[in-house]
Amino acid sequence: MSEFDAILLAGPTASGKSDLALALAERAPIEIVSVDSSQVYRGFDMGSAKPDASTRARVPHHLIDIRDPSEPYSAGEFVADAIAAIHDIRSRGRMPVLVGGTMLYFNALVNGIAALPVADPLVRQRIDERARVIGWPALHAELARVDPEAALRIHPNDPQRIQRALEVFELSGRPISAWQRDTSPAQSLRFRRDALVPTDRVRLHERIEQRFLKMMSDGFLGEVENLRSRPDIESCKTAMRAVGYRQLSAHLAGEYGLDEAIRRGIAASRQLAKRQMTWIRSDAGWRIWEPFDPAACERWVVQAAFVCQTAE
Repeated sequence: MSEFDAILLAGPTASGKSDLALALAERAPIEIVSVDSSQVYRGFDMGSAKPDASTRARVPHHLIDIRDPSEPYSAGEFVADAIAAIHDIRSRGRMPVLVGGTMLYFNALVNGIAALPVADPLVRQRIDERARVIGWPALHAELARVDPEAALRIHPNDPQRIQRALEVFELSGRPISAWQRDTSPAQSLRFRRDALVPTDRVRLHERIEQRFLKMMSDGFLGEVENLRSRPDIESCKTAMRAVGYRQLSAHLAGEYGLDEAIRRGIAASRQLAKRQMTWIRSDAGWRIWEPFDPAACERWVVQAAFVCQTAE
């Protein structure tokens, strides 16, 4: 029997996580569990780098297309769904490999999740309205006054997390960082935790740009246009805040030209990658691998395949 219940493979956007997991699938009995806050939504395909139908037919994938964009999906729901998927996959003698870059989800799975106050649509609406007037960086400055610990972790241009932190404080009178310190792992699952962190930032930035431009040539703008044409688009705000979707949606709303939207989308993707790597480096529990070194990638596949074989 394996000493692990699942393998976690994290890393910044465009670091090659999915390709590496698929390489492992050629050598070991695995199923992939997506750890991506956009891939859970139906219709969010190109911008989330969702695996295509042929890939998903070849290697089973879980937690993809499980929500309509109008439906919220929380880290707590992810933990429950991921644990259920892990037990299901393990019951068939296969190894779950959780792959993605939504570090909040990984953190909630590994360290547990706080019993935060339930979201309040009216409070969120008030925060959104204030953001439209004064901007998210100004709201981030407000967060720094009431919860400096959370503000250090949350980027001034991360509206979803700023909103949630301010919402929790307004609803409970207690900083979200205090709630989060009171967490403990929800399950006694054992994880092998691996992360791809490239040392060559220039190369990563080039890959991010190339991937974004390819998504554009593959029809990303049309995908966003289709999403914006939904009659319930107002209820899809959370999903539409995803990197790339937010910038292209703003272009389609007439806020700036397409070239500027692409530039902003690439810049936001690079900022996201920086935050992902910062989160990984702040947690000593991750084994760090160089994704642009073929020899290192081969070593990871060999080691992971051995873990999978002992799980059968």
